[in-house]
Amino acid sequence: MIQRAVVILGSGYTAGFVLPLAARRHTPVLLTSRQPDKHLRYLPAESRIRFDLEQSDTWTNVPKKADLLWCFPAAPLNLVQQVASTMKLFSRRLVVLGSTSAYDVGESQDYPPPWIDERAAIDSSKPRVRGEEYLRKDCGGIVLRVAGIYGPGRNPLDWIRQGRVGPSRKYVNLVHAEDLASICLLALDKGKPGEVYNVSDGRPQTWNEICATAAQRWGVTASAAQEHLSSGKRISNAKLRGELGYALRHPDLYDALALIESADGVEAQDGQNGFQQGPRREGTGGVPSEVR
Repeated sequence: MIQRAVVILGSGYTAGFVLPLAARRHTPVLLTSRQPDKHLRYLPAESRIRFDLEQSDTWTNVPKKADLLWCFPAAPLNLVQQVASTMKLFSRRLVVLGSTSAYDVGESQDYPPPWIDERAAIDSSKPRVRGEEYLRKDCGGIVLRVAGIYGPGRNPLDWIRQGRVGPSRKYVNLVHAEDLASICLLALDKGKPGEVYNVSDGRPQTWNEICATAAQRWGVTASAAQEHLSSGKRISNAKLRGELGYALRHPDLYDALALIESADGVEAQDGQNGFQQGPRREGTGGVPSEVR
């Protein structure tokens, strides 16, 4: 079990789920923000840290002995290297949130697309991939290549309602934010330094399938079909389940969407009745690039 304090670099959507989970495990957690007094007002002052990758005078604000969860794109490389040296990242437990967009599927026309595991080729031309690989190889960081994140405030049914996505043959990979939060803490505790773990629910589906189910179960009608030249990816989570022994809390997308829809309805009713809502997490609502 994690003993040392954990600093979450970046106070976005994922951090909002890690924080209460870590608190239940009695793990001290500190959050960073470029403007902590504005964005982290719901936390006590001693739990807020001002940190900005582009401002070196903020790097030493992070406690030297804390483990780190890096939640924003690791780019540009020169700044990542500088902050790594200043903060001595090689001497800490470090988990880096990457993206399944790192995988280079090339010009394959296979359909359905082949399964992708952690041995697949990556696109090193992408700035964030170069940063992630530096943190992994030179600092012993544990890289989580994360599929499209969904959950409360990031409801795929809303993406369909708003016309942001529509029916297509493209495969998409998703993971619930609550599972991601648990996996972040598990990786800090048990992950092997320098390793990569894919994070998804392991059940890739096409937007055709998702939109059809959305219409049948919730009456959510998609806009016109979208043509995708890419067949998408099918991301394997076998290493996550096998080596870290993780069992998904939300293995079924549609069961999870039913819970989100039910909770959204309760929140809407509470809002009409004048109840106060909790603090909004930064960065909610958008469609992750991995699923577009």
